[in-house]
Amino acid sequence: MLGRTGKIAIALALTVVVGYWAWPRLARTAEVSSRTARTTQPPRGGADPAFNLISPSPHGEWSLPAGDLANTRYSPLNQINAQNAKNLRMIASLSTGIPHGHEGQPLVVNNTMYVVTPYPDYLMAIDLKDLNGALKWKFAPNPDPQSQARASCCDVVNRGAAYGGGKIVYQTLDDNTVAVDASTGKEAWRTQTGNVNDGETAAGAPLIVKDKVYVGNSGGEFGVRGKLNCLDLSTGKILWTAYSQGSDSDVRIGPDFKSFYASDRGSDLGANSWDQERWQRGGGTVPGWISYDPELNMIYYGTGSPGVWDADLRPGDNKWSTTIFARDADTGDAKWALQIEPHDNYGYSESMENILIDMDWNGRPRKLLLHPSRNGFMLVVDRQTGELLSAQKFVDSTNWASGYNLKTGQPITDPSKATHEGTVVSGICPASSGAKGLMPSAVSPQTGYLYIPAENACMDFDAVPANYIPGTPFIGALVKMDPGPGGFQGELVAWDIKNQKKAWTIRDKFPVESGVLATAGDVVFYGTLEGWFRAIDARSGQILWQFKTPSGIVGAPITFLGPDGKQYVAIYSGVGGWMGSVAFQDISTDDPYAALGAVGAMAQLKQYTAAGDNVFIFGF
Repeated sequence: MLGRTGKIAIALALTVVVGYWAWPRLARTAEVSSRTARTTQPPRGGADPAFNLISPSPHGEWSLPAGDLANTRYSPLNQINAQNAKNLRMIASLSTGIPHGHEGQPLVVNNTMYVVTPYPDYLMAIDLKDLNGALKWKFAPNPDPQSQARASCCDVVNRGAAYGGGKIVYQTLDDNTVAVDASTGKEAWRTQTGNVNDGETAAGAPLIVKDKVYVGNSGGEFGVRGKLNCLDLSTGKILWTAYSQGSDSDVRIGPDFKSFYASDRGSDLGANSWDQERWQRGGGTVPGWISYDPELNMIYYGTGSPGVWDADLRPGDNKWSTTIFARDADTGDAKWALQIEPHDNYGYSESMENILIDMDWNGRPRKLLLHPSRNGFMLVVDRQTGELLSAQKFVDSTNWASGYNLKTGQPITDPSKATHEGTVVSGICPASSGAKGLMPSAVSPQTGYLYIPAENACMDFDAVPANYIPGTPFIGALVKMDPGPGGFQGELVAWDIKNQKKAWTIRDKFPVESGVLATAGDVVFYGTLEGWFRAIDARSGQILWQFKTPSGIVGAPITFLGPDGKQYVAIYSGVGGWMGSVAFQDISTDDPYAALGAVGAMAQLKQYTAAGDNVFIFGF
């Protein structure tokens, strides 16, 4: 366990420091990494996009977690481009005063930047018209302190907020969803959506669609039952709840549910595919990203790993953990579900992003869902039907399965990698932290590439019995991670969607725990756990520019137009999360099993970075 109670420097007097620094030009002339593999394909010709976007893009503001409803993290801004990115410089920085994992991303609305901190989940409004320290207001939600001890694997992070109806809406670690007036900083409403005493927490970013707010829960390592809540944007009232396990009525499966594969059909599978009543503690939480298709009026999200990690304690397929759900956005009724790893053996979670695009696939137009899976496979799904169209490895070391049977939708697993009590299974790739974490990918319709922040770590897995006690860890495994083969632990992968293969890759010493941003300027932005923030040529993979921030980067970049009409890019610098938590002083590197096994792979991280609390803004 990470043991972070009370050690957060709660920063009751939050400090904000905004201004120019003397050293931002340190890395402007950084050379292209020798480990960058150039694409063998020529740049796309002509103006036709590689695929079609399905929702409005963030032209000058950034009001939703991923910029748009489809989770593309693509911006049509192009003032910063592949020709001039080398001239980027730091314009301003601010300190939140909370030196823990800064996941998520800021928002920019009406010339105001909104920043959400890790616990204690402050919301800050920064006036972009005055970058000399103009804090418009700060909202302090005062979450329950005991929620810190429930954030077992992944730090006391917050993955950000969403804007809608004049409100900034976000979750606090102690299971409250709060709405704050974007102009005044006054609380509009607050709704409790879970029970922290049972180990349930909330770290995911909401999605706002019209008059509704969608929020998920966290805490799968405490035997929490996963769910998605839909709230009324005006009042905060819970309109419906869709559970990940239980009866069909609990899961909101009815006559309109038509999954593509036979293995995902049947009555009350959310209970019957579990041994006895174990579904009540079944994990399948929803800590990640939610997508929306305006034409189909459907939302999409993934669920986490089943609880407990000791698979021998839960015979059956354990539905609906590790599942992609498609639901009616108004009623919450499930349209289809695709379980990616039935009876998951490894602690994999499928709460990764689902990116929605329209494009021709094998000669016919399709509505696609792109899901870079934690298990190492790049999944392409027909989002109307739930049919699995492609599943190729995007991390080469992946060995728990050789591939997927597209006719059944089932993985082709390696029996030698199956975990059981009394046996230590070595060399399982990827590790339970995944071939990618919750840090989101980005796509570009100009290149046809999906840019995936990837990890290359393997693990030894020892399944052990576990007893459920409410509010305490319910894991059932001893995990020791190791660096994957090849001499690197992270990659930024440019995935050619049409041809289902890597176009190029940039390899890094540590896992890439940053989100990614793609722009119409043919530039891709991301960060490293060592603290480098980079601008990459979207077509070739060449590093155009990089800047060394004081702490590792686990947040996601955004871009926006400032009050002066110029394009800027912003990023958090504050190491944390699962793998990044090893940088904290209270995590001992003497125990390779610490931090749910992350120390085994990440012990060197302390030599390269330390805790941080900054937001950086870059431009010309």
